[in-house]
Amino acid sequence: MEAFFRTHAYLVEHTNVPVRRALMDEINWNDRLIGIKGTRGVGKTTFLLQYAKEHFQINDRKCLYINMNNFYFQGKGIAEFAGEFQASGGEVLLIDQVFKQPDWSTELRQCYDRYPKLKIVFTGSSVMRLKEENPELNGIVSSYNLRGFSFREFLNQQTGNRFRPFTYQEIIANHEQLVRTILPKVSPLQYFQDYLHHGFYPFFLEKRNFSENLLKTMNMMLEVDILLIKQIELKYLTKIKKLLYLLAVDSPVIPNVSQLAADIQTSRATVMNYIKYLADARLINMIYPPGESFPKKPAKIMMQNSNLMYAIYPNRMEETDLLETFFQNALWKGHSVNKGDKNVSFLIDGKDAFKICREEPRKNNPRLIYARHHIEIGHGNQIPIWLFGFLY
Repeated sequence: MEAFFRTHAYLVEHTNVPVRRALMDEINWNDRLIGIKGTRGVGKTTFLLQYAKEHFQINDRKCLYINMNNFYFQGKGIAEFAGEFQASGGEVLLIDQVFKQPDWSTELRQCYDRYPKLKIVFTGSSVMRLKEENPELNGIVSSYNLRGFSFREFLNQQTGNRFRPFTYQEIIANHEQLVRTILPKVSPLQYFQDYLHHGFYPFFLEKRNFSENLLKTMNMMLEVDILLIKQIELKYLTKIKKLLYLLAVDSPVIPNVSQLAADIQTSRATVMNYIKYLADARLINMIYPPGESFPKKPAKIMMQNSNLMYAIYPNRMEETDLLETFFQNALWKGHSVNKGDKNVSFLIDGKDAFKICREEPRKNNPRLIYARHHIEIGHGNQIPIWLFGFLY
């Protein structure tokens, strides 16, 4: 136990949090069992340590961070360790990468039942379905998703500002007034291209090659988050990798499932399952017409965020594809994003028709909302696209 406390103190002391994540204020920290899901690389470990740093002194033994990568847990389960921690005065146990522990959900249920005064906050992969696949956690776990940096968070980190997030309704109704509160302090367009290239994943802050780091992270998503958690045999990894590459190179596109099945030499049903796994891993997004969803074939497959586009095929970049990818990723949290009709890029929340455009439309359609690039301030139904990066 002493070794874990020393590691905890060292990690918390050396945790540098340049931007306070918006999710920190959305979580009900009074709940006893809290799950933080998120794709690899978005900062889940830092998030746990940030919570510890904000709420406890470094050497306060009421809070403890542990990582299931530690070989110690090959010989001791979570419930047994949690009991020892509580007996020593512990109150909050922070468990990183909980899925590395066999029977982790059963163990968490035992902790919940045995130790009513102990709070557990754990992290897991975005591929995990906490409630659907783990019925023993139904009714007791509060689940949240930690996303990569929004453009707002990236801008705050780069400039030292503390711009607040805006609601979707605020942006639609008052975008001109909102922008006027920002422009005196910073010119967002000066940072927008950098965000599209490398701003979504916090490890751009590390002094390493971003693209190589992201490619390594993507491979880990496939090899661990998909193969390990979904219990897929290793021999199928090359098929999933090739499928991701084919989807990325053609993105955004209506998938030809029969052709994809022939290309990776598997069945149509398997292709659709693999596509769902890639979406669960937050590598792609499936865009459907209103009222449709998986297992139907999506109307369009897009990369989950623009950073992934640069990592896979940097020389085949279309600006409109980048902008559409940014927009759907920004709106994915808390809103329904569907395929629009002809000349409509997306239908948001089943009612708002958006057209993504680089320049001012030749003929303004009052029934559309234009998300425009290359402008700092909009007017009427024309809104600068970067402002949608302030939704969280």
